[in-house]
Amino acid sequence: MRFKTDENLPEEVAQAFRNAGWDALSVLEQRLGGTGDPALATICVGENRTLVTLDIGFGNIKAYPPNEYGGIIVLRPSRQDKRNVIELAARVINTLCSRQIGRELWVVDDQRVRIRT
Repeated sequence: MRFKTDENLPEEVAQAFRNAGWDALSVLEQRLGGTGDPALATICVGENRTLVTLDIGFGNIKAYPPNEYGGIIVLRPSRQDKRNVIELAARVINTLCSRQIGRELWVVDDQRVRIRT
């Protein structure tokens, strides 16, 4: 699987995906910081990457229909401090070990993973 972590996530999140054995790049390491949401979504499609973000705008299925993207994961931690975000990303990685993301939207909070297709 291939992932792109948004600029609103710590670099450690991309590294955690790489440590799990997946191809992961961050928006910042690709020098895409400040790229608008629609353009970023298009880039992810072109690169065949699942976007991992804190941006709840990507959870809007009318603007970003899951079947048109290679996957979108929106993290919704109860606190957005670095430690909590990294822990939530680790939960996502554990889930991905048993279930691959396809053309789906995953909204992940501290209690559950909601999946929309």
